[in-house]
Amino acid sequence: MRTFIVSLFLSAVLLVASHARAEGVFNPHTFTLKNGMEVVVLPNHRAPVVLHMVWYKVGSAEEPAGKSGIAHVLEHLMFKGTPKHPDGEFSTRIAEYGGQENAFTSLDYTGYYQTVASDQLDMVMELEADRMTNLVLSEEDVRTELAVVLEERNSRIETKPAARLREQSNQKLYPKDHPYGRPIIGWRDELEQLTREDALAFYKDYYAPDNAILVVAGDVTVERVKALAEQHYGPKKPSGLAPRQSLLIDAKIEGGETVLADPRVKQASWSDNIIQPSLTNGHATRVAALEILSEILGGGGTSRLYRALVIEQPLAVSVGTYYDSGQRGDGRFVFYASPLPGVELDDLKTAVYAEADKLLAAGLGQDELARVKKRMQAEAVFSRDSLKTGAWAIGGALAQGHTIEDVEKWPDRISAVTAKDVLDALKAVMDEPKRTTAKLLPQQGASQ
Repeated sequence: MRTFIVSLFLSAVLLVASHARAEGVFNPHTFTLKNGMEVVVLPNHRAPVVLHMVWYKVGSAEEPAGKSGIAHVLEHLMFKGTPKHPDGEFSTRIAEYGGQENAFTSLDYTGYYQTVASDQLDMVMELEADRMTNLVLSEEDVRTELAVVLEERNSRIETKPAARLREQSNQKLYPKDHPYGRPIIGWRDELEQLTREDALAFYKDYYAPDNAILVVAGDVTVERVKALAEQHYGPKKPSGLAPRQSLLIDAKIEGGETVLADPRVKQASWSDNIIQPSLTNGHATRVAALEILSEILGGGGTSRLYRALVIEQPLAVSVGTYYDSGQRGDGRFVFYASPLPGVELDDLKTAVYAEADKLLAAGLGQDELARVKKRMQAEAVFSRDSLKTGAWAIGGALAQGHTIEDVEKWPDRISAVTAKDVLDALKAVMDEPKRTTAKLLPQQGASQ
């Protein structure tokens, strides 16, 4: 499938990207074109390959009322053609040269990328710049892609109990009508009413060089990227978009528990979603402490929760935590677990929080804290070998309103976190009233 949706990906990428040595993570080269387009270059000469990405600072959160899904539908339509490159020529050209391409839509951004031989950078940059402002859509194009997206919604949401549960629970986690409470793919009844005019209006409102970030990684020089960017993107006129509206809304949420039982469910599961500060509104120390807390409690097979509830007791087949820190709106801290046969979800939840209480009561040893920091930093060092990781991390951070420094200086913030900071973060998670519980059951009233 050509397109895919990213809703929570940025936080994970930023977390991975942020694990690095103190003097910087990816050491990017940056400049800005006269029309306001930001450019990031990450030279990597290990192979004669280049990754070309354009990130637009618009996602499903910017969709007008009643037009949910339009950001993702437009992502599909961007492959249709322009007067210069009509009838799907974009993808045909990429394939002819052995390249790969894709696109993604999230709450906060939309992106397009191609991986090609480095001597084809000129070609892909010309194609991408062309469709930034010259997209042509017919009524038939829109009807066809709306049908594709509706089927995608059917296959990914409506026939997937876990996805339906997330959709229902998200509406309770955010204030009424907050854009994070609606699905990126859109509500079916609103998707069915979208038109060619809706797509073109969204395109003209948000697709412009001063609302975009170009990221090029691979076998390139800064000088070559700058020359090509000025040639292809430089002539594009800026749109003069107003600053993005804040997504930080201090309002009540419905909260509470959402339970979904479905005969297609083979494995019960539980999760608690808890509002916490993000990089957008949180103190840097608190955000870093939450990231470390997530590693300590639920970061893989050596975490406290996994050892206690999967190996030692055992009560669960899986358990963990994650923390979304990169969003433009509030972040969230998540506990999740799936029980062994015969274990009730409520008992599993109690056991998870008992382990959190143990950490609060006994404290965090300096050895454990140092070990977790070292592991996170080691993962960062390995991520520097990847052609993609730096491009994704920096592109996503900039598209969500963060800075290069937020990525590059992350190791310093992690190094500064103390055991008290981690325990303070855990206490804040435990005391936060804005939270939801989601339970997925094989059948009504049974956990397994």
